[in-house]
Amino acid sequence: MKKVCLLALITLAFFVLAPRVARAQGAAKQGPEVLRDMDMEKDSLHNLEVARQYFKLRKAYKASLARCEEIIAGNPTFSKIDEVLLIAGQSSLRLSENKGKQSVKTATDKLREDARDYFSMLVNNYPDSRFKDEALEALKDLGGPKAKDGKQ
Repeated sequence: MKKVCLLALITLAFFVLAPRVARAQGAAKQGPEVLRDMDMEKDSLHNLEVARQYFKLRKAYKASLARCEEIIAGNPTFSKIDEVLLIAGQSSLRLSENKGKQSVKTATDKLREDARDYFSMLVNNYPDSRFKDEALEALKDLGGPKAKDGKQ
C-alpha cells in the first residue's frame, strides 16, 4: 500500500510540475539583447551630434561623412546606427552634387554609389527605422535599394 501511495504521489507531482516547466520555454518575444559598451556608446553619440551639426548648420558634408564613417567602423552596434547611415548617405549624395562648403576629389559616381550603399544598409538592416522612408525616397534617384547580399 505504501508503494502505491508513493507512486501515485510521484505521478501527481510530475503532472503538476511539468506544465510549468514547459511554459517557461515559450517562443521568444523579441530579438536578442545586444550588449553595448557604454564608453563606445557615449563616444558614438558625441560623434553623431557633431555629424548632425556639420550636416545641418555648416553644410560641411565631407566632415559629416567622416564622423559617420568613424561610427560605422568603430561601433556597428550603436543604438542610433540607422540615423548614422541616413546622414552618411545624405552627405555622400550632396557631395556627389558638389553641394556644401567643402570640395572633394572623389569621383561623383563613387560618391553616388556610396550613398546608395548607406541607404540600402538602412532599408535592409533596419526595416522598422523611422528614417526608412527618407532613405527609400533618396534611393528612387539612385536606382533603388541594393539586395542584402550587395547585388543589384
